Amino acid sequence: MNELILVRPSAQYAEQVMEYRAEMLANGDTLDGCAGLEDVSCFSEWIDFDNRLKRKYGDGYVPSDVFLAVRRSDLRVVGIADFRHPLSEFLLRFGGSIGYSIRPSERRKGYASQMLALLLVHCRGFGEKRVLLTCDGNNAASQKTIIANGGVLENEIPDTVGLGSSGVIQRYWIEL
Repeated sequence: MNELILVRPSAQYAEQVMEYRAEMLANGDTLDGCAGLEDVSCFSEWIDFDNRLKRKYGDGYVPSDVFLAVRRSDLRVVGIADFRHPLSEFLLRFGGSIGYSIRPSERRKGYASQMLALLLVHCRGFGEKRVLLTCDGNNAASQKTIIANGGVLENEIPDTVGLGSSGVIQRYWIEL
């Protein structure tokens, strides 16, 4: 398997991030875990996470650490992950500590599980003892990724905020 590394977004990856956005949207995917990439038209807008997301969410804003999952062999951006901390009431109920996605052309290669494992190391570095991940009730790929990284299903709740397509949100905890 090609090894991934997590890197902070930088201008070096600007073109790839916008290509990632276009590929996700062309595939009809949401940009969950991409720090609001769906709301911008250029990289310089996106990388201003704190200011942009504070304006969008107001008092509900939670700081986050955004990472690109980059394939070491060719420096291709294959995924984006967002570690949000501390959890707000909304994130505790619906969104979780971590959001992530893998670009459609790089799926089914084990990258999501590898990216999440790398991100969990980062979470430990912040002193986290456990993290919450949520997914749509019919997202088998995400369920498999979370469970492979130690996720334990706490419960399923009605998706009253329209985050998914099944009407159910599954809530998993991973002990660190």
